[in-house]
Amino acid sequence: MKNKNRQLSMKERWEIDRKSGATFLVSSPQCEICANVIKNDAVKCLAYKEIKPNDVRRCKKECPKFKSKDPLLIKKNNKELGDLLSGIFGFCVGDALGVPVEFESREEREKDEVHEMRAYGTHHQYFGTWSDDTSLTLCLIDSLKNGYDLRDIADKFLEFYFNALWTPHGKVFDIGNTTVLAIQQISMGEPLEFCGGNSENSNGNGSLMRILPLAYYLKDTGSFEKVRIIEEVSSLTHAHKRSNLACIIYTEMAINLIKSKSKMESYEESIKFVEKYCFDKYLDELLYFRRLLNGEIYLLSKNEISSSGYVVDTLEAAIWSFLLSHNYEESIFTAINLGDDTDTIGALAGGLAGIYYGFDSINNNWIQCLARKRDIYELLLSFNKK
Repeated sequence: MKNKNRQLSMKERWEIDRKSGATFLVSSPQCEICANVIKNDAVKCLAYKEIKPNDVRRCKKECPKFKSKDPLLIKKNNKELGDLLSGIFGFCVGDALGVPVEFESREEREKDEVHEMRAYGTHHQYFGTWSDDTSLTLCLIDSLKNGYDLRDIADKFLEFYFNALWTPHGKVFDIGNTTVLAIQQISMGEPLEFCGGNSENSNGNGSLMRILPLAYYLKDTGSFEKVRIIEEVSSLTHAHKRSNLACIIYTEMAINLIKSKSKMESYEESIKFVEKYCFDKYLDELLYFRRLLNGEIYLLSKNEISSSGYVVDTLEAAIWSFLLSHNYEESIFTAINLGDDTDTIGALAGGLAGIYYGFDSINNNWIQCLARKRDIYELLLSFNKK
């Protein structure tokens, strides 16, 4: 069925121009927000006075000479704010870089590796468009800035699904089936503890993809209370113990990175946390996480890493990509070029890499391309003041 909400491709936009009697007047969406744009000229700009490269004109790849005409100036006033901005913007950028190639195979990525911001693609969205991963992550932050209230978090998810709260362009264009079913249950007034999918088939990555904000909220919380809250927030949509444990491992690893521990120390401390606080309750699930919990996930080859939407695959791929990287860009592109669920794995790897490598490691042009970048920044400032 044709997607009525998708963005028009450049070919379709140019066709509209031609039918109206005009020549090529419509620029790439990235060109339209660039300081080098020449109004009503899609072929030339201040940076390319002869002709723009084909990949730029046709939105296949980002422009290397892009310069935002409305730059967001970000101030990192203290380490706490810096860590927050690094992790969340790192997450959002990883998501946006993965969106255009989501569901494409690893074979496709090996033929055409992603090393830049792209547009259109799978969901026909503009440069800098993020998915439901970021939407629901921002919904969680929006709620947590006023304290922990599970009902309020659920209400924010309802606002996202029914009224497009924290969507990049005012429409929901991508959301998982398990999340949809849970939100529908919430909307019908079912008790929150019974809304999330709790069957083994409900272990997609839909709660893992939005759990990062809890690392900031719970970093100084006692261990058992921390586990309880992570479980509750995960279970709003994904209540199976496997999804809960994945969220616990990822959140704990992010907390260790926020506390300035090394990559390997953060990984190893997360394993110890599971052994100490989750062993008995999750004994029947530990087998599924054995490749992570043996402390040697980084020794696996690329061919041994799956990048599907199954929660264990996603967690393994994100942590593997991060541990093997030497900088932020390598982390997210290693993740995205695994193929398949590229937005979620890119986002999760980007969140960890952003915290570890710092805000300045994130390409500024990618931040400037992000949809609603100013709204995200203001939300994070508000959360930081809690």
